[in-house]
Amino acid sequence: MCGISGFCDFHDHFTLQKEKWLDVLIDMRRSIAHRGNDQTGEYLGTNIGLAHTRLSIRDVAGGIQPMRRCANGNDYVIVYNGEIYNTDEIIPDLRKKGYVFETTCDTEVILYAYMAYGTACASMLNGIFAFAIWDARARRLVLCRDRLGVKPLFYTVQDGLLAFGSEIKALFCHPRITPQADDDSFREIFAIGPARTPRSGVFKGINEVLPGHLAIFSADGFSEHSYWSLEAKPHTDSYAQTVEKVAFLVRDAIRRQMVSDVPVCSFLSGGLDSSIITAGASKFMEENGGTLNTFSFDFTGNDQYFKSNSFQPTRDRPYVEMLLRQFPVRHTYLECGTEILADLLSAAVSAKDLPGMTDVDASLLYFCSLVKQHNKVALTGECADEIFGGYPWFYREDLFHADGFPWSHDIAARTCMLRDDVIEKLQLDDYSRQRYEESRTAAPKLDGENAEEERRREVSYLNIRWFMQTLLDRMDRTSMAYGLEARVPFADHRIVEYLYNVPWDMKYQNGVEKALLRDACVGLLPNEVLYRKKCPYPKTYNPAYEEILSRRLRAVLEDKTAPIHRFIDKEKADRFLSSPKDYGRPWFGQLMAGPQMIAYMLQVNDWMTKYAIS
Repeated sequence: MCGISGFCDFHDHFTLQKEKWLDVLIDMRRSIAHRGNDQTGEYLGTNIGLAHTRLSIRDVAGGIQPMRRCANGNDYVIVYNGEIYNTDEIIPDLRKKGYVFETTCDTEVILYAYMAYGTACASMLNGIFAFAIWDARARRLVLCRDRLGVKPLFYTVQDGLLAFGSEIKALFCHPRITPQADDDSFREIFAIGPARTPRSGVFKGINEVLPGHLAIFSADGFSEHSYWSLEAKPHTDSYAQTVEKVAFLVRDAIRRQMVSDVPVCSFLSGGLDSSIITAGASKFMEENGGTLNTFSFDFTGNDQYFKSNSFQPTRDRPYVEMLLRQFPVRHTYLECGTEILADLLSAAVSAKDLPGMTDVDASLLYFCSLVKQHNKVALTGECADEIFGGYPWFYREDLFHADGFPWSHDIAARTCMLRDDVIEKLQLDDYSRQRYEESRTAAPKLDGENAEEERRREVSYLNIRWFMQTLLDRMDRTSMAYGLEARVPFADHRIVEYLYNVPWDMKYQNGVEKALLRDACVGLLPNEVLYRKKCPYPKTYNPAYEEILSRRLRAVLEDKTAPIHRFIDKEKADRFLSSPKDYGRPWFGQLMAGPQMIAYMLQVNDWMTKYAIS
């Protein structure tokens, strides 16, 4: 993994002021140096500037970027962030075409594939990636992002200038780009956040290349098109065949994603998804004479204060211990205290450049900082719930038929501290409903499906395009904040394509959530883990955390210069802070309940302060 950034302007001549524009490139890549600082580099041409900061995972000695290659007198230059898992399948044909490889890194494979096949190369790649290629003869900059949006790629186009970066902060290092917000920015924050509307960067004028899309910037302007999208197809496999196919795809994705020239570890919560990933990775390591490092996360005081609820019925540690008895891994238990958690809320905003999933982000940020002390690459169980139907809104009737995003349909919970005039001006309910309807109606469907199956497809599509993207953003920013590469085998596009068309009665056999995934992994895990009821990522139940948050928000409310006063109603906030918090009724997802609303307001205030938002 790495950080990429750069700019392009066909009305400028950067090499006439080489020192100035090299300094801008250096500032851009320094702003995202946390993503990997093993090697750095810049490329400056007449109309183009590219910068790269590298986390060396494959071909550690080679693979330096920006990478430049020449064919038939034409220069091609790439900066790239990600991992390609099927290079062995792409290289033979490129060699037949006469391309000679100077490295063993996947960067060169992408660049040669572009040189050989043009923009069609994107659909050939299995992996997580965001890259920019400068095609000198064609005088165009090509931006491309992986199918599911695992790797970020932000950009802005202003007065003939295109600037891009792995993170928004890199764009603000360009002298012509400054942080700005408009009404839609705050509609995103209060009606949608911590999710984001696809393509939106929340800041005014900041966008993101859509997952599965490729953009071209030339003297003719900016254009973007899709090279991959989900398709609705009839599912003709029997249940037994479906189980067999899923078993192969999951195991194959894990094995492919073990490719690395540095040791790989895994996150192990004791839940079904991370346990499957750990089991597959451990077997791979054993076969290759190694031992897998694993890490689990919890919070100080949860042994005393944990409260069981419908979203989080049990604690994780007993299940982790079961797995440790079965697999020869090297395990480390990690724990986060309440003060650390609250203190890192601000760092989490800096990592994401936006308010986020509050302590869910902050805790993962902390845990990733500890994991990085041992490993550079980690496999995670992220994305299985969105694909296999593991969330309650897939099967609970009230959530399944909710008129709005099923993880965030009650706008009243979001506006409980906002001023009435803000609610009236921003029309948050209307904004959320419009975004929901746009996505719901875009879900690929088959002719002749009944209303129930159509709704299944809508909910599945919404989860992949919205909820899963939010969690992938969180995983990328919190891991890459410390130069830790997090891989997500369940987000292999082959799994997503196949599962989108598997009927619900196969995914939910005998009323069991994710029954299909469980059946595909019989014999891989202890039955207690294989059939464990879903528990999400852990959070703290220690009342001391809520007390810290309440004190801090009260201090913000007393500070007349705090920018959040433009939106928050002090009397409403006082009432909220004085009332008992409900830990079991989330306003976003399954983890963000009462205390997280306090934390979110703190993050919004911090965001506005950091970026001087007016």
